[in-house]
Amino acid sequence: MAIADIWWVMLIGAAAIFLLVMGLVLAGLASRAAPSDEGERGTPVWIWGLGLAFPMVTLAALTGYGLMIGERLLPRAAPDLVTVEAEARQWAWTFRYADDPALRTEDVLHIPAGRPVDVRITSRDVVHSFWVPQLAGKLDAIPGRVNVLRIEAATPGTYAGQSAEFSGTGYAGHVFSVEAHDPAAWAAFLQGGAP
Repeated sequence: MAIADIWWVMLIGAAAIFLLVMGLVLAGLASRAAPSDEGERGTPVWIWGLGLAFPMVTLAALTGYGLMIGERLLPRAAPDLVTVEAEARQWAWTFRYADDPALRTEDVLHIPAGRPVDVRITSRDVVHSFWVPQLAGKLDAIPGRVNVLRIEAATPGTYAGQSAEFSGTGYAGHVFSVEAHDPAAWAAFLQGGAP
């Protein structure tokens, strides 16, 4: 919800700046076309005030708002946080679970619904990307580096994931799925490795 709010606020702010500046451009063009008996007047104060000050103040306010909302969106420590390791390779994903280090799955990431999950993403060979459009943005899997992406599924279900990074012939088929489980199915998965 906060991301949608920030999008609308930024759109309205950008539209206000655009419309005001376009109005000033038209006013400036109209004043040049009209003959003047005053000679060279210089730039009117309203062009400096509205053409520079208004956009700068508006952009500063939008930046402050964006930073404030962005700070609220940062992942915080959570008592019910789940951690999963995701390792990409050509052309598969291996997932390991901190709750049971011996447990691993191929091309299917299992998570509990309604709980935050930190996915620690890396790659064995080349740069891939981890992307589950319904749950979070895209983050690259880079060899020798671990990038962390927080995801959370609001409801149980299956979510499609893919690598959206060109990483050689066959990358288009480099897909995986995310299975979000209710609490009972999550406990059963951790006990037996299958929901």
